[in-house]
Amino acid sequence: MKDVDVNFLTAMAASIGCVLATLNLSAHAAAPRGFDCLIEPNQVVEIRSPVEGLIEKINVNRGDTTRKGQVLFELNSGVERSNVALTKHRSEMIGRLTSARDRLAFATKKLDRTVELLAEHFISEQARDEALIEKRLAQSDLTDMLESQEQARLEHLHAVERLDQRSVRSPFDGLVMERLLNVGELAEAGSGRKPVLKLAQINPLRVEVVLPQSAYGRVTVGTKVGLTADGFSGNYQARVTVVDKVIDAASGMFGVRLELANPKGFLPGGIHCAVAFPGLQPTAEAQGTRLR
Repeated sequence: MKDVDVNFLTAMAASIGCVLATLNLSAHAAAPRGFDCLIEPNQVVEIRSPVEGLIEKINVNRGDTTRKGQVLFELNSGVERSNVALTKHRSEMIGRLTSARDRLAFATKKLDRTVELLAEHFISEQARDEALIEKRLAQSDLTDMLESQEQARLEHLHAVERLDQRSVRSPFDGLVMERLLNVGELAEAGSGRKPVLKLAQINPLRVEVVLPQSAYGRVTVGTKVGLTADGFSGNYQARVTVVDKVIDAASGMFGVRLELANPKGFLPGGIHCAVAFPGLQPTAEAQGTRLR
């Protein structure tokens, strides 16, 4: 009878242990994973030409990575290159400028000599006045030549700027999402025109999350939080960059934006995630708010 009691108690203990283990697993499974969030590119821009022209060369394709300042595409620029060469030549011309300087030097010496002769009463004051006028005219000619040379220099800079507009560069390190035009097609300027390329900046990534009103004031800019991404293993750290100052009256929620470093481009944009804020637990309402 004693053996039966021992066996019975052992079996009961094992059963209770199994029940407790099951309850513990269920509790872990039901534990909140954090606030739902959405990882997006930091910015997506449509690249258009600042001027109208035929596309002569496109240096990137869909899926290529770009560096800030890299030339993405070039327009036909034969006329602009010729204008740069012409204005450069004009800005470097010194023949007329040298002549004006020589005339001024001669007029200055003539005036000095005339003043000496007038002092010795060998010439009249009228001769001295004529020499003075010649010097002033020579000075005016030199000033005019200097102004013309400066104008030519500025025209050269303007021509260089116009030529530079024919080569469109990447505004940031990014990724080519789409290539919408091809070589030989007309690139048109203006926001309503068809872009040539679409770029996305994926380092850093932008994370959007909405929190309930009860969390307002408990999240501050600069706070570092843990984050997990759907379909990707590992934990990531993001930093709060924006806390909305307006709460949506209908839902009682407000938005928070985070910045997530992605130097190797491992994480893509457009995936869902979960973020854990220190001291905050998501409510059922917040967990049901799935960002899109």
